[in-house]
Amino acid sequence: MASAEGVVEALRERGLTVATAESLTGGLVCARLTAVPGASVVVVGGVVAYANEAKERIAGVDHAVLAEHGPVAAETAAAMAQGVRELLGAGISLATTGVAGPTEQDGHPPGTVHVAAAAPDGTDVRSFTGGECLRGDRAAVRERTVSVALEMLLSAALRASPK
Repeated sequence: MASAEGVVEALRERGLTVATAESLTGGLVCARLTAVPGASVVVVGGVVAYANEAKERIAGVDHAVLAEHGPVAAETAAAMAQGVRELLGAGISLATTGVAGPTEQDGHPPGTVHVAAAAPDGTDVRSFTGGECLRGDRAAVRERTVSVALEMLLSAALRASPK
């Protein structure tokens, strides 16, 4: 399991920066990163884009993506990650979207989660849908999503060449 400290250290060692665009996690990923002493060297910033309008206007998600796929989709997570990376000029970015619960949203059950990491070598998305949903109450789904996000950030950082 990746720690925020490990992610910050890997980014620092490679001269990389990070930005976040969070819906499902409401800023928890960025908060976890900025709790690490020295994080200011690598964390550019983060946005909480909960509403669709915020996903479009702040995170840079094209309206057509939201119209076709909705806010709870792998395509939306990828677009959020790519948009915030461009907006804030970060080397790597991370985005979260999904349904924490306790009820379904737009036909998606609680625990449906999409996490995307955008880096110079491309954008990776991990999705938990259907029988693979992240289980637990609202808080547990959000915490598990943060864990997935940190793992994805660490993986993206470790793939990058040191500067």
